Amino acid sequence: MRNMWRAFGQTWRAILRDPAAILLFFVGGIVYSFFYPLPYSKESVQRVPIAVVDQDRTSLSRQVTRYAAAHPSVNVVAVSPTMAEAQDLLWRGEIAGTLLIPAGFTEKILRGRQGELDLSGNGVYMMLNKAALNGLAEAVGTVSAGIEIKRLNATTPSAAQAMAQRQPLTVIPVPLFNVREGYGAYIVPGVMVLIIQQTLLIAVALMFGTWFESGGLPYDTRLSSYSGVLAAYASVTMLNALYFFGFVLWWQDYPRGGNITGMLVLVPLFSLTVAAFGMLLGTLFRTRERSAQLLVATALPIMFLSGLTWPVEALPAPLHALRWLFPSTAGIQSFIAVNQLGASLPQVRQEVVAMLLLGAAAMSLGFWRWRTLPRERTAGSP
Repeated sequence: MRNMWRAFGQTWRAILRDPAAILLFFVGGIVYSFFYPLPYSKESVQRVPIAVVDQDRTSLSRQVTRYAAAHPSVNVVAVSPTMAEAQDLLWRGEIAGTLLIPAGFTEKILRGRQGELDLSGNGVYMMLNKAALNGLAEAVGTVSAGIEIKRLNATTPSAAQAMAQRQPLTVIPVPLFNVREGYGAYIVPGVMVLIIQQTLLIAVALMFGTWFESGGLPYDTRLSSYSGVLAAYASVTMLNALYFFGFVLWWQDYPRGGNITGMLVLVPLFSLTVAAFGMLLGTLFRTRERSAQLLVATALPIMFLSGLTWPVEALPAPLHALRWLFPSTAGIQSFIAVNQLGASLPQVRQEVVAMLLLGAAAMSLGFWRWRTLPRERTAGSP
């Protein structure tokens, strides 16, 4: 036990003496915690610029334009009688969508026929395209509902009955977890897990590369030394996890605190798994810079494999199995379920078992590699 704590303290001293390790272990997480959520601070896309092509030029077409301008998702920046002008604005990137009100639109409505409007969006920018089309559709739907209620008023004794006939069932959507339905609250908590993992993996591999360049590991081959180093790296991971889940989510006002007890179980388990995985990878790098060159490029593929931004059902079978070889897969799914959605530990048992198996495998292989690595001449059994 004494040898374990000696290795633990020795590893912490090595971390604090290495500026690059400090940057990756601590400073990088702090910078990421403020920098990464910044683009999503508005949570949802609003006031997307659009153009209205009014070829009808009637009071009803102007009403449609006013309703579109009043919608929070869109901003009517131009009203034109010709489609060519709107297309020119679209090509110049000044608008993200168009609403075409064709000639004869009001006449069709007055004759009791179905009027038609054309909604177009710029598919190059998915978020802007979605906000523009949804906002325009809701504005047109509101006008359509008003027209239908006016027609029903002519055949029903009261406006209340007309409203009930027009909409016999009322749907009130209530978001339970992502209450603002924003993109930041959806993506940032999961990416935080990946940031914790990748910064630790790069830093651990960097430190191993430093030791190899200087002649070998400054530890003996005993299990107690391996355990002390593992505990040191796991403690760094726990500090980062507590910082992200305990402070950053509160500071950024993202959904949090669904199951505190579950988090207290998952954080140490995830920390040990990532630390063991990082030490195993560290034994493969013999130079200090190689780890950053290789591991930085893996962040985006690992995020897609985790199921956070891409449905796992759409992955090929080999990738579906491969994704469980990374701690972030089980970590992202379990942390979101427990911390954001309030799931219980039995409900994330698949992810817990995956982390246990991966951690056990990484520790076994890592210790096997640990015993075969070159040592410094001064490193011996205390």
